[in-house]
Amino acid sequence: MPVKIPNTLPARVILENENVFVMGEERAQHQDIRSLRVAILNLMPTKIATETQLLRLLGNSALQVDVTLLHTATYESKNTDTDHLLNHYLTFEDVKNEKFDGLIITGAPVEQMDFEEVNYWPELTRIMDWAETNVYSAFYICWGAQAGLYHRYGIPKYDLPRKMFGVFEHRILHATERLLRGFDDIFLAPHSRHTEIRRTDVEKVDDLQILAESDEAGIYIAASKDGRHIFVTGHSEYDPLTLKSEYDRDVNKGLPIHVPKNYYPGNDPAKNPHVRWRGHANLLYSNWLNYYVYQVTPFNPADIPQGGLHSDF
Repeated sequence: MPVKIPNTLPARVILENENVFVMGEERAQHQDIRSLRVAILNLMPTKIATETQLLRLLGNSALQVDVTLLHTATYESKNTDTDHLLNHYLTFEDVKNEKFDGLIITGAPVEQMDFEEVNYWPELTRIMDWAETNVYSAFYICWGAQAGLYHRYGIPKYDLPRKMFGVFEHRILHATERLLRGFDDIFLAPHSRHTEIRRTDVEKVDDLQILAESDEAGIYIAASKDGRHIFVTGHSEYDPLTLKSEYDRDVNKGLPIHVPKNYYPGNDPAKNPHVRWRGHANLLYSNWLNYYVYQVTPFNPADIPQGGLHSDF
């Protein structure tokens, strides 16, 4: 089944050229099926690139997914055309009375600021609180994961002496966990961040379990035990050239940056990078949609509960 997006969204042409099955609103109306409603709160400055990356992964599923794009009202994006936001994005005020099967909160380039210093922090906390009763399962990415862990559990983030930047090996810690179904024992995923969360803080919270981690990059996936909150500290959604564009940007700005580890062949930025995380990225998102959203969310979204998952999960 396809991901359902507006015909005018720039990602549509890109995904169709990649043979990712996308569907317009008119065709979707003729299918006798309830699509999953997934909202994406896009906090990244490169909104079109990020929405395309996430839609690519959501579209690689046997489920029909109806996507709603959200942006914060308290911060005006300087890198995205205003018409694009007006035509394709809503704010929290537009959807606060609605319910969604899933919510994705992206990363944001504000990780070196205290959470409370981020100008849209009050709005973000309102959205995360709203998700407790209006969303069945939430998926938090990178800074979004750090923000969710801090707001929900009080888990702090710590500055790193050097940016965690590159593609790192991870190991699964719970082989029977449905989110990790089909994963290799050792798998790769990209990271791009200046801060970290620490295992000792996560282990103090009885409601959390660590599902995957890296000796070098630390915790990669943590989740609430009821499956309604998935925290991913890396960027499995990244395109083949995303790390390259971040590296080139910082080099051109004269910023201190090292070559992303394990990304270029021989760590030589003159060579074309190889993608070695795509398969597990698709597994991560398809498993989340299948086991943590589709199989447990009520048929009527209005019946989304305020507590945990169904007893048979």
